[in-house]
Amino acid sequence: MLLITNLRTTPGIPWSVVVMGGVLWLMWQYLNGRWGPRSTSERRHRLLRANPVSRSVFTLAVIAGVLGVVALAGLWIVLSQLVKTPSHILPEFSKYPLVTVIAVVVMACLVSSVAEEASVRGYFQGYLERNLSGPAAILISSLLIAPGHSLTQGFVWPTILFYFLVDMMLGTTAYLTKSILPGLVVHIAGLLTFFTLVWPHDAVRPLVRDVGAGAWFWVHLAQTVVCGAFAIMAFQRLTRITRGRRAGAVRSNSLHRSAGQRAS
Repeated sequence: MLLITNLRTTPGIPWSVVVMGGVLWLMWQYLNGRWGPRSTSERRHRLLRANPVSRSVFTLAVIAGVLGVVALAGLWIVLSQLVKTPSHILPEFSKYPLVTVIAVVVMACLVSSVAEEASVRGYFQGYLERNLSGPAAILISSLLIAPGHSLTQGFVWPTILFYFLVDMMLGTTAYLTKSILPGLVVHIAGLLTFFTLVWPHDAVRPLVRDVGAGAWFWVHLAQTVVCGAFAIMAFQRLTRITRGRRAGAVRSNSLHRSAGQRAS
């Protein structure tokens, strides 16, 4: 509503982006435990899981996620040439000023990423992780959001599979790091990639059954396999590091408790 009003009245001034940025900031502050009621403040902060992460873990998580995004971009292109799927019809931005287009695209990525990471990987998956195993929590949260993706992107199996893999990757990132911040960076980067480099070309990609598999089809298939393999290796390393640190923290706490008991 804000964007439509903005483009119809003053397209040269992207004021809707500023307003939406304020709304996002207010939403984030409340979900993170700020303001009343005080009885739910601590619980809101814990559920959001916007926890600080060490630089090494954050960097590795983002690298793993970016590799995953590149692999998934290749997978999307390959699937779109193998199976007829609805094309992403993006708005016609050519008649608007460049600064407005850039601001709107960036804000669209922020809105989708912040809302989804906070609600799904923060509040919902975090709750599940305290009551179920990590893999079960990731699987359930990924399945929960699948109908929402399909409503806007189409109920066809390539689209459902693609978004399921995306949500599994982001859910795994949140589970391993116990924070939504690395996944938020990856989510924003992924949407920017698809908005600017992938989805604008969906409508002109030919089906393999009509023209055969060209060189670019094999390039994107190799992109999927190679980057996917590197992403899996990066996530495996991330798993070893985070599990090692948690085990060390548990041992340290046990030693402190034992020392306290002996002293008492």
